[in-house]
Amino acid sequence: MYQADSDPIRGNQPPPEPTPAVTLIVPDRLWRFTDLYEIWRYRDLAWVLTERDIKVRYKQTVLGFAWAIIQPLLLMLIFSVLFGHLAKIPTDGSPYPIFVYAGLLPWVFFSNALTAAAGSLVGSVNLISKVYFPRLIIPLASTGAGLVDFLVTTALLLVMMLIYGVGWSINLLVAPLLMVGVILCALGVGTGLSALTATYRDFRFVVPFLLQFWMFATPVVYPASLVPEAWRWLLFLNPMAGLVEGFRSAFLGHPFDWLSIGLSLLLSLGLFVLGVWYFERVERRFADIL
Repeated sequence: MYQADSDPIRGNQPPPEPTPAVTLIVPDRLWRFTDLYEIWRYRDLAWVLTERDIKVRYKQTVLGFAWAIIQPLLLMLIFSVLFGHLAKIPTDGSPYPIFVYAGLLPWVFFSNALTAAAGSLVGSVNLISKVYFPRLIIPLASTGAGLVDFLVTTALLLVMMLIYGVGWSINLLVAPLLMVGVILCALGVGTGLSALTATYRDFRFVVPFLLQFWMFATPVVYPASLVPEAWRWLLFLNPMAGLVEGFRSAFLGHPFDWLSIGLSLLLSLGLFVLGVWYFERVERRFADIL
């Protein structure tokens, strides 16, 4: 039985029950950058969504993870015949298959990650309309699924280098930094396109054309040195140009063009901030328009 101390004002009444804490989820009036702590709190959900995307991608497939190798490998063979053998594209002294594969490595990841992120919100409409969580996790998880393919294709490139007599160098240590730039660029453009696709569904038809144009504006099948020096600055306004050239230098042991790499990293960061900014602006309407 409860025994309260004597109080001349309250008498023998028990103390009042504490007021339960109430959490209000309201949209911000002004834009703020995404709450990184909130995303960290939902990291288990991000991992589950990433695992789901990986399983769905290879579910009921005969070759499984081999598809991660087949796409860049077939592109390498086609480009080697067309541009290496027939067009005689210069490669700065490297075997053309290794030259083009080192460029395809970041590009294929970027292309797949951007495509997956752009359509991620539309593909998760049932989840978005039923429960609250940071919506930014959805494009983040779709991009993370492509990292598994990237690791597999990187291992294949390292083996191919030994076959073609291209030695490994200390330049490989720069590859993780370059990969951060590719991820930021893919996330920035993919996150912005995911919000646009949720609002205007015809943007899903724009993504394939955008990637086709973007690839030929990026030195994937040709070296940046092929572009006249007077116009090369225009090429490096494309953030993927400096990153692809940086990957080539990392794997082939060529000197780095730190100016173009630094510019690409800054542009990738700018695209990421811009993409998240637009995503946050329209996020409050996702449950209504999806």
